[in-house]
Amino acid sequence: MSPSRHAVAADHVFDGDTLHANAAVVIEDATIRGLVAREELGSSTPVQALPKGAWLAPGFIDLQVNGGGDVLFNDDPTPEGIAAIANAHRAFGTTSLLPTLITDSIETMERAFAAVQAAVEQNPSVLGIHFEGPFLSPQKPGVHSAEKIRKPGPREWALLTQPRRGALLVTLAPEEVRPGFIRALTGEGVVVSLGHSMATYAQTLAAIAEGLSGVTHLFNAMPPLQGREPGLVAAALESPDVTFGMIVDGLHVDPAMLRLALRGAAQPMLVTDAMPPVGGVKPNFTLYGEMIEVSHGRCARPDGKLAGSMLTMAEAVRNCVAMLGVPLTAALQFASHAPARFIGAGGTLGSLAPGYRADMVAFEPETMNVLATWVAGQQPTKVPV
Repeated sequence: MSPSRHAVAADHVFDGDTLHANAAVVIEDATIRGLVAREELGSSTPVQALPKGAWLAPGFIDLQVNGGGDVLFNDDPTPEGIAAIANAHRAFGTTSLLPTLITDSIETMERAFAAVQAAVEQNPSVLGIHFEGPFLSPQKPGVHSAEKIRKPGPREWALLTQPRRGALLVTLAPEEVRPGFIRALTGEGVVVSLGHSMATYAQTLAAIAEGLSGVTHLFNAMPPLQGREPGLVAAALESPDVTFGMIVDGLHVDPAMLRLALRGAAQPMLVTDAMPPVGGVKPNFTLYGEMIEVSHGRCARPDGKLAGSMLTMAEAVRNCVAMLGVPLTAALQFASHAPARFIGAGGTLGSLAPGYRADMVAFEPETMNVLATWVAGQQPTKVPV
């Protein structure tokens, strides 16, 4: 265990906004107390010095995590399963996440919700839950079960609006729910994102007016930009109040399209859409009972349709720099401050500033090799499962 008050020093400290040379983050218990020049540290403060050239930055926040450590959340919606997923992703710089349940039965949704409620109490890496579905377009199911895609019913409404701890993010197709449904959800504190949708430009603007604030894996499972029907992509990218998730693996979306998206008014954030092989040892996995083959970093059904990813947040940051040409500091913001702000946690996560939770990642900037992580001020190897 770290001393109650201690410091972590690095040649480069990115606080989420500014890059500081030869600085240190002072931590007390789970909270950041200050960021100071290394020479200003008193002799009474224990200091952990990072290797030469290393960077220290806010821990990565991944809001779309289907699995990891050979665990699929849909198949193991338990606190133990969630802990295994969080452990697997922490090695790649992800200090907090939303376990993501793709379209499933109401019974599985209820078990997943209950498991996350328990996990939030035990594990600071768990920020809440992401329900990706089931209120999706039957025309854009991706690898979601077409049989389980459905309209919202009383039981789903009761689940989504019951008292909860942590964030609740729901991905839905706005054209598949009644007018006013999104406004009612956001009125209950639910964060609503558009995904797996055929929404038109006008329908998307109407959803944004009701409080929809995100787009799930931009460009995937949605109509492309077209000259006479700009569609949901154009509507989203025109809105500064919308945050869009990017899977920057070079497989889900051509980098040229993501570079174009970055020129819009919307706010980018990185997600992985990660599946069980991340941090695991098994070469393949099953989804809805069907074998998903993993080859050359690609997760796909036998028919070739992509089924999530093998991407890690550290790789996503590296790819942002290499494929999209953004500065490393901007890529780090996409991986930390942007997702924190999106789910309403921007005042406690995503920055190395006084009063923020001490979630940090140390890494080698050229390779994005993760050297260490801290969650709530601690440098755990694993959370008990």
